[in-house]
Amino acid sequence: MVRDVKKQALQALSFLVTLAVVIGVLKLVNWAPRALEPGLMAEYPSIDAVEATLAVRKVYVPAYFPETINWPPATILAQSKPYLAVVMKFARAGDGATVLVISQAASQNFQPDVPIRFHAITETVPLVLKGRSARLEAGTCEDRTACSRIEWDEGDVHIMLTMKSPSVELIRIAASMLH
Repeated sequence: MVRDVKKQALQALSFLVTLAVVIGVLKLVNWAPRALEPGLMAEYPSIDAVEATLAVRKVYVPAYFPETINWPPATILAQSKPYLAVVMKFARAGDGATVLVISQAASQNFQPDVPIRFHAITETVPLVLKGRSARLEAGTCEDRTACSRIEWDEGDVHIMLTMKSPSVELIRIAASMLH
């Protein structure tokens, strides 16, 4: 009986040690690329942390948010290599679903992997947004709700906003990013 208890205790201890080693290895694998090659895409706790860590001059953020969207961003991803890019995902108040994604990048080819995907684009129109030439796309998301996207260049930065909503709300958000 005592021998069985000791055997079970050793097995439990062995399991815990193995688990700790596996967790340590996974943390090392996650940490190593950023330590060896700083500037690769990583998650940041705040916009201030992105600006300080990556020496970003400016992260474009809207001044206007509808009450249905939570501030601060639920997720902030950024990189400085191979070029600067920042992706902010905003959650809907209440259920936490991602409903707005704002990206800015020093490359027009940057396509963030966003949880908001178009099922169909029904309209693409040029738009003048506070003196800037923009492109507005409207349609439906994969879940058949209204989707819209606005893109424009702000100097050498390409900005794209994608939102699960009709375009009217997105235009207000985008306009509030420009001064």
